[in-house]
Amino acid sequence: MENLILIKYGELTTKKANRNTFTKLLANNIKEVLKGEEFNIKFDRVRMYIECENVNSVSSKLKNVFGIHGIVICHKVNTNIEDIKLKVLELLKNEKFNTFKICTKRADKSFEILSMEVNNIIGGYILKNLDTKVDVHNPDILVTIEIRREGTYIYTNVIKGLGGYPVGIQGKGMLMLSGGIDSPVAGYLSLKRGVDLECLYFESPPHTSIEAKNKVIALAKIINKYSGGIKVNIVPFTKLQEAIYKNVPDSYIITIMRRMMYRIAERLAKKNKCKAIINGESIGQVASQTLTSMISINSVTNYPVIRPVACMDKLEIIDIAKKIGTYDTSILPYEDCCTIFLPTHPVINPDINKCIKYESSFDYETLIDEILDNIEVITDLSEEHSDLL
Repeated sequence: MENLILIKYGELTTKKANRNTFTKLLANNIKEVLKGEEFNIKFDRVRMYIECENVNSVSSKLKNVFGIHGIVICHKVNTNIEDIKLKVLELLKNEKFNTFKICTKRADKSFEILSMEVNNIIGGYILKNLDTKVDVHNPDILVTIEIRREGTYIYTNVIKGLGGYPVGIQGKGMLMLSGGIDSPVAGYLSLKRGVDLECLYFESPPHTSIEAKNKVIALAKIINKYSGGIKVNIVPFTKLQEAIYKNVPDSYIITIMRRMMYRIAERLAKKNKCKAIINGESIGQVASQTLTSMISINSVTNYPVIRPVACMDKLEIIDIAKKIGTYDTSILPYEDCCTIFLPTHPVINPDINKCIKYESSFDYETLIDEILDNIEVITDLSEEHSDLL
């Protein structure tokens, strides 16, 4: 098959001895994404090639795969200068441009013509046959010629991939997914670093609505297109939340609630073999996200807590949310359990000893055990959930 898709690894090339592990996982992730397509994958430590029936459909799906730096629709020819000349001319006849540049990479050193000579030969041939000019600094179109032992690959445009690591290379994390803007972005950024996700959502009916729950499922569905294996754990938080409101001073309600959430997240993460807790906390954004609050809240767990958006401002987070497609869903006006009954003056510098004192006034361990026994698990984030909202 002449038409191919070339995958450029980018950051994966820095992995040296572990590169094979990364590239094999990337190949498996690509196979999962391309189910239903006619394709064949070949790869080594340097490049991956995908032979396929529909290059446009396949390249579009590959845009959502982490671990890919560049996607190139390329053309393979026999390694002789005449075939290379004819193919480059054929490609450029279908493009609109005023200036061009030829860039040759001669990986096969047995090929007798040096890279600069190939550039000159091909460039001269194009100038004779097309009304155009050479611009080596800022060309309208760049033609890349890769000369390898198995053949010569020629391409013009590189589609930028998502970069990062293949999802799953770092294991799995438990994402505390709310209906807001920040946590879906945190999930996306974790996927980019190779962390597969499982989600945790705290619902508190009748204080939270079915629309709020469906909103979170819809957000998980959007994130899932970058992973493919996400499930959502729906936590019945009503009894524990009501116990907090009944027994804890108003200013400490959010702090104690977050401490309970961390306890539940840790226990569920351990049960489901997740290696970290992930959330959308951003330093100083709300009272529970001051550094002092983080100390008091984080003290209930020894599990790693990853905060991908911790040092971003809100506008930066919103930009990413719009880019990945979660923003419009996140701003739908359905409140989650972190926003209902919000105290007028939540404490911003909570005291851990006071937290322990207030928690001792009710039996939260029994309530947590009951919660963990009644979690609803949603494993299918396919099109059946596309009309939830």
